[in-house]
Amino acid sequence: MNAIYEYSEVEDEKLKKYIIDTPLLHKYFKLDWNILKSQQYCGILNFEDKDYYLLPKISENNDEQNLDIFIYMLMYAYDIKLENEEIASCKNEKHNILEVFIQLFAQRLFKEFGRGIYKEYVTEQDNLTTLRGKYLINENLKCNHVKNKIYCEYDEFSMNNMLNQFFLFALKSLLPYTKNKKLLKQCELALDEVEYKQFDINSIKINFHRLNLRYRASFEFALLLLNKFIPLFAKNKKSFAFLFDTNMLFERFVGKMIKKLEPSTLLQSCDSYGDLILKPDIIVKDLIIDTKYKKLGAKNEIKRDDKFQMFVYGKNYDIKNTMLLYPKHLEHFDYDLVLGRNGDEVKMKVKSLDLWCDGCEYKEYIEEIKSKVRGILNGI
Repeated sequence: MNAIYEYSEVEDEKLKKYIIDTPLLHKYFKLDWNILKSQQYCGILNFEDKDYYLLPKISENNDEQNLDIFIYMLMYAYDIKLENEEIASCKNEKHNILEVFIQLFAQRLFKEFGRGIYKEYVTEQDNLTTLRGKYLINENLKCNHVKNKIYCEYDEFSMNNMLNQFFLFALKSLLPYTKNKKLLKQCELALDEVEYKQFDINSIKINFHRLNLRYRASFEFALLLLNKFIPLFAKNKKSFAFLFDTNMLFERFVGKMIKKLEPSTLLQSCDSYGDLILKPDIIVKDLIIDTKYKKLGAKNEIKRDDKFQMFVYGKNYDIKNTMLLYPKHLEHFDYDLVLGRNGDEVKMKVKSLDLWCDGCEYKEYIEEIKSKVRGILNGI
């Protein structure tokens, strides 16, 4: 396996030159004094038909187990259900993680199509030989100079709606980046009456209701793939990157786990206090938690801005207990700090979560980490 660890140097000279020459990749790497280092992103980068995995360094010397844990965190954070053999195929390089995810998306979508393709009434306008729906006087005067045509507006119960147009866009976007195209083409064929349109994935809004709700999971999975997927073209070759910000992944992973343990937990709250807008990651009972996917070696390495942030959270939410939660890297740590003085204090704990689990499969891993998170919450 070709592994590049977060915040480590890219040593392959051809790959290094390619990254430097590709502006779309600059946010994921940092060039300093001719040394190119990866940043806080994990996933896969394909270059010259080789897959390079960018991995979090959780185990010191085991690429496969680091890849396992990264995939397990993705699966849990984003409700992705993979079989053990699909996870294993990523490790033995039979398939890369993007290809596995694309196939899973196609399987889910094709299964829903088998239950019936979603249709809705769509307003159409057309020049017809018989009256249908509403007679459009102005359009008739503009377009019809003979008497055998009638310009009408009518409602058609059709599969040519925005949801299916988005699915067709997603299928066509992902098709070039998987070796096994059969299932995606079958999904495309099922949408043969749907008009192809391009979408801005950052602004698309679909109204889900009882008639199309079963498609919501496929829609969200497609958005995830398209958001993290970066097509790269060089010398007529199709390369790609499929990368996740580990700060956001760690926050989502931990937040969802705490929500399972404490259902009243608030995730990614956003509140205004006058002109001040606060967005704490997690509020559970009488505790505010902010996750920090950073390496922390000692108490004096905690950033002043992070301390100030937790003090502001505590005072404005009137919660006296706060926590900075880091992933464990080399050493476990458990610090107690007091922010403020003279009766205006906010308590801040600094704890580490060990993401390592030796030889665990997915269900074992989730239960192991859940137990560790429960221990952290119970220790407050």
